Amino acid sequence: MEKMSRVTTALSSSALTGHTMHCHLDAPANAISVCRDAAQVVVAGRSIFKIYAIEEEQFVEKLNLRVGRKPSLNLSCADVVWHQMDENLLATAATNGVVVTWNLGRPSRNKQDQLFTEHKRTVNKVCFHPSEAHVLLSGSQDGFMKCFDLRRKDSVSTFSGQSESVRDVQFSIRDYFTFASTFENGNVQLWDIRRPDRCERMFTAHNGPVFCCDWHPEDRGWLATGGRDKMVKVWDMTTQRAKEVHCVQTIASVARVKWRPECRHHLATCSMMVDHNIYVWDVRRPFVPAAMFEEHRDVTTGIAWRHPHDPSFLLSGSKDSTLCQHLFRDASQPVERANPEGLCYGLFGDLAFAAKESLVAAESGRKPYAGDRRHPIFFKRKLDPAEPFAGLASSALSVFEMEPGSGSMSWFVDTAERYALAGRPLAELCDHNSKVARELGRNQVAQTWTMLRIIYCSPGLVPTTNLNHSVGKGSSCGLPLMNSFNLKDMAQGLGSETRLDRSKGDTRSDTVLLDSSATLITNEDNEETEGSDVPADYLLGDAEGEDDELYLLDPDHAHTEEPEYVLPQEAFPLRHEIVDTPPGPENLQDKADSPHVSGSEADVASLAPMDSSFSLVSVSHALYDSRLPPDFFSALVCDMLRFYAEQGDVQMAVSVLIVLGERVRKDIDEQTQEHWYASYIDLLQRFCLWNVSNQVVKLSTSRAISCLNQASTTLHVNCSHCKRPMSSRGWVCDRCHRCASMCAVCHHVVKGLFVWCQGCSHGGHLQHIMKWLEGSSHCPAGCGHLCEYS
Repeated sequence: MEKMSRVTTALSSSALTGHTMHCHLDAPANAISVCRDAAQVVVAGRSIFKIYAIEEEQFVEKLNLRVGRKPSLNLSCADVVWHQMDENLLATAATNGVVVTWNLGRPSRNKQDQLFTEHKRTVNKVCFHPSEAHVLLSGSQDGFMKCFDLRRKDSVSTFSGQSESVRDVQFSIRDYFTFASTFENGNVQLWDIRRPDRCERMFTAHNGPVFCCDWHPEDRGWLATGGRDKMVKVWDMTTQRAKEVHCVQTIASVARVKWRPECRHHLATCSMMVDHNIYVWDVRRPFVPAAMFEEHRDVTTGIAWRHPHDPSFLLSGSKDSTLCQHLFRDASQPVERANPEGLCYGLFGDLAFAAKESLVAAESGRKPYAGDRRHPIFFKRKLDPAEPFAGLASSALSVFEMEPGSGSMSWFVDTAERYALAGRPLAELCDHNSKVARELGRNQVAQTWTMLRIIYCSPGLVPTTNLNHSVGKGSSCGLPLMNSFNLKDMAQGLGSETRLDRSKGDTRSDTVLLDSSATLITNEDNEETEGSDVPADYLLGDAEGEDDELYLLDPDHAHTEEPEYVLPQEAFPLRHEIVDTPPGPENLQDKADSPHVSGSEADVASLAPMDSSFSLVSVSHALYDSRLPPDFFSALVCDMLRFYAEQGDVQMAVSVLIVLGERVRKDIDEQTQEHWYASYIDLLQRFCLWNVSNQVVKLSTSRAISCLNQASTTLHVNCSHCKRPMSSRGWVCDRCHRCASMCAVCHHVVKGLFVWCQGCSHGGHLQHIMKWLEGSSHCPAGCGHLCEYS
C-alpha cells in the first residue's frame, strides 16, 4: 500500500523510454487515463477496473479496484479520469448514473471514497478541474451537468443543456472558470461555473451528435470537436462568434480526440465503429493522416498521450481487450503510400495532370511553363524550409485545354432535360427517348430504345414477311427454320389446312401444311431469295435457283408435269401448279431418272426414307414460338448496359435502369447500380441540373441512392409573427399560438405551395401573392414593407 500511495518522481529532463507494446486485459476497456508522472495507467470498463504500471518492456498489473463478492453497478464504468494534481485521486462515471471517487491512499482493500447519485441516467463523462483539487464535473445522458466539491456530499451546481444527452465535458486549461460541453443535437456550449443558470455561448458544431471535445494545451482559444458526421473541427473561441479554423474529414464517426503535446497542429482521433485504427492528423493537411497505428483488432475506446510534454508515446484501450503503448516513430505514414501523380478532367473537357517536378523535368524537350505550375493544396507556393512538409517533393501541375467546340456536352444536357423516365407506359417512354436521341444525332442510342420497346412491349412478335426476308437473305438475325415434317407425328399440331384446287388438268386436292408463320413467296416480290445461302437440307426447287417451289410428297398420286400455269382464285397467286410425289418409294429412282425432274429434286428424292407412310413438306416454319419472353433477352440487356457504362455513357445506363425498373434490376448487382447512379448524379450536379438530379435520386432503384435526398437536409422555420424558431411538433408557434403558414391575402392556412418575402417574412398562396403584387407593391399583411416577386 505504501508503494501505491507514495508520490512518484516527476518526469526528469531525460525523455521517456520504451517501445511499442501491448498487454491482454480481462475484459474490453471503455476508457483509460494516465497519472501525472506517466508511470501508471488506469483501465476501466463494464467488467474491468485495474491499474497497470508502465515499465520498459511490458505492462504490469498493480491493483484491481473491483473488490467484493457481489458485482456492483457502481463498478461498471463508462469513463475514468486520474487527477493531475493528486496522484491518489480517481473518478469514474458509472452506467447506472453514479459518480464515484477513489482514494488510492486508503489503507483498506476497498479504495472507494465517495458516491454521488444525483444523475438519473448513465454518466458519459467526468472531468477534474486542472488547478482545483476538489472540483469535479460530470455530464450525463439525462441532459444535465453537475459540478461537485469533493469536500461536500452533494453537488454545488447543476447546469441544464436543454438537450437530451451530454456526451463530453472539458475544463479549459487557460480559462479558470470556463468549461465546454457537447451534446447529441450537434451543439457545443461554453459555461462559466459561477453562472449555472445559462451558458455563455452556444453554437452548432456538427451535423449530428458531437461525441468529444478537447482544449488545445497551448492555444488558449482552440477547441477541437469530433462528431458522428465523420469530421474533426477546430474552433477559435477567442472571437465574438465561434470561428471554424480547421476541418479534418475522417472515414468514420469520431469517438475521441486528443491534441498531441508539443505539436501545435497535431491531434489524435479514434472511431466509434467500423474503423479500428488510431490516426494522428496535421490539421493543415486534412485529407491524409500524418501517422496511423494499426495494432488493435476492434474498436478503439480510449486514447491518451502518456505525458503532457512528450509527443512520442500514445496509450490506447480497445474492445478487443488489449492495452497498447504506441511509439510514434513506429507508426505507419499513409502519405508515403499515397500516389504522387494525379489526373482529372475538368467540367469543359480540360485535362489536368500533376506529377513530381523531378519526373516532369526529366521529360525530354519539355519544361513546366509558368502558366500551368501549381503547388498541391497542402504545399505553399514558396516552400519554407522550416515548414514540416518542406522535405517532401513539390509537384508540377500541367493543364491541357480542349479545342473550342470539340468537347461540347450540350447533347448531355439536352438529353437529361428531355428524357422521360417515369409517368407514362413503357412503350411511350421508349418511343419518346428514342425520338429525343435521334433528334440529337445519337442514332445508336435511339436504336437501342427502339429495341427495348420491341423486347419488353411486344416481345418476339416478328412479322412473317420479315421472317421470310431474313431467311432469303441469309441474315444472322433471322429465327432458325425447319423444313421437313413427319405428317404422322405432327398431325395434332397442324389443325389448320389449306387446300389448293387446280382449275386446269386432272382434278385432285393437295394438302399443303402451313402454320401461322408460313407464307408462299412469289418470285416477283422476293427475287432476292435466289442464290441465297441456305443450308443444304432445305428444299428450294430447281438446282439453278430460278424459282422457289414447295413440293408435297404424297404416295397416293403420281407425279405429272403440267405444261403451263393457271392462276387460281386464291389469296396468294401461285407461280405454277403444286406437283405430287411418286406413289411409292420404289418409284423414287424412276423420278430421279426422268428427264422432267431437276437435279435437286432427284437428290432429295434419293435421300427420302424408305417408309411408305413417311411424307415430307418444304415449309418455312419457325423452330421457336413466335412469342419469346422478355427474360430471354435479360442477359443481352445487361451486356448492353455494361457496354454503355464502360464507354462512359452512364446517362444511358441509368436511364434504362430507371425505365425498366425491376425487369433488369435483379440481374445487375447492387454495387454496380450504385456506382452508375452516383456517377450520373455527380455529372448532373456538375452541370447544375439540380431538378433532374433530384428526379434520378427519387426514381432510383438502388436503396443507397434513393435515401440521399432524405438525409443531410435541415429546414429552419421561424414564426412570421414573433420570429421565434418553430418546434418540430407542428406549424403552430409555441409562443404566440398562431399558425405560421397563414396567407396574408385570404387569411387561410396554406396547405400547398407557400411563398414568402425574405424582407418581412409575410407570405401566402403563390397565386394570391402574385395577383396582389400585380396591383400593389406593399405587403398584403399591412406591415408597410415593399415586397417584390421575381
